[in-house]
Formats: sequence, C-alpha cells, structure tokens
Amino acid sequence: MLSGAKLEDLKARIRRRVAAGDLGDQPPVPPYPTPLPTRYAQRLEDMGARRYEVVGVARDDRGERARVRAGNWECWGATTALFCYLDNTMLPPQWMDVGMFLQTVMLLLRAEKLDTCPQIAWAEYHRSVAEVIEPSPDLSLACGMSIGFADPDVPRCVMPRVQPSDAVTFVT
Repeated sequence: MLSGAKLEDLKARIRRRVAAGDLGDQPPVPPYPTPLPTRYAQRLEDMGARRYEVVGVARDDRGERARVRAGNWECWGATTALFCYLDNTMLPPQWMDVGMFLQTVMLLLRAEKLDTCPQIAWAEYHRSVAEVIEPSPDLSLACGMSIGFADPDVPRCVMPRVQPSDAVTFVT
C-alpha cells in the first residue's frame, strides 16, 4: 500500500506521462480477450456511456473523457492506494483467487466505513508503479485499489444488474 509522499510521487510520475501524451505501457496481462464477446462488449460500452453521462461528458468529447479517466491515477481523491501483484507463473485460477481476496479486503474496509475502488487502469502505467514500489521482477501488477472516503457530492454511475438467469445456470 502507498500513501503520503510515496503515493504523491507515483501520481506525479503518471501525471507527467499523461501530460506528455504517453498512453501507457503494454499491460502485463490483457484486460479483455480479443475479440471481446458481444454481450460483454455491449455491457462494457453501456457502463462507459453511463459513467461519462453521469458526469456530463459527451460521448464524442475525447479530451473530457481522458480528463475524467485520469482520475484513476489520482486515486479519485483517496489518500491510500493498494497495489496487488501476482507471480508471473500464476494461471487464471490464481487470478480468480486474487479477485476473491480483493473482494474480502473491500468488504473488511467497508465494515470500517472506508470506501474502495478497484482499478485495472493502474496496470496501464505498471512501469511507473514499479519504479515506486520496486516489486520483484517475477511479479506482475494485477490492479490497484483506491482506499478512502467517497465524496457524496460526486455523481455515481449506477449500472443495472444482470438477471440471475443471465449469469447463473440453475440445475435442479
């Protein structure tokens, strides 16, 4: 986890890269398969449209979309960031384990009245994160997570839940 001067150093490094037009590093693991199956691509597109609409950014306004997206690397104003690394030899089942671990961390933090935001976006600048954290070279950044207190005045995107029948097969 990072906070204080170390986190500010990391944010400044990424700010400089973004300002210079640097689109980031090749992610250590692709975030989505290519091609992304249609039903998931549509849901991802819907989520993006809702996210930008709620903050008043037009779909075709690339500059404003980039500005909003850059909030990821500012931790959305949170004072602490957790970075989750995984051994490079781990396979998809271990990545699922990490997801379950992070879900547990998020629930424990919520019980302490803290808010969290898991962010795969940090992997886009994983080299800058590594410059500050100095992980072992046999590790890959899976994601980051901002930890703090949500600002109640910031509009939230509400994504409708899929129907259980669209996500679960019930066998009786």
